[in-house]
Amino acid sequence: MAQLLKVLMRLRDHGNTIIVIEHNLDVIKVADWIIDLGPEGGDGGGMIVAVGSPEMVAKNKASYTGMFLKQMFI
Repeated sequence: MAQLLKVLMRLRDHGNTIIVIEHNLDVIKVADWIIDLGPEGGDGGGMIVAVGSPEMVAKNKASYTGMFLKQMFI
């Protein structure tokens, strides 16, 4: 995973836009910007719950992703 993140960061540093669909918190916490969809999956989801940096999403109480992401910053 670390090697993949290094490659993605190198691509970003060269001016590329990278869109990643991911559930792994180690990847999410190093994102520049997050669009969190939910609040549930399937029919209970599909709405934008939170938008922002990982730190901003971690503070959003409506975001399940934020709830788990918050623990990564402790």
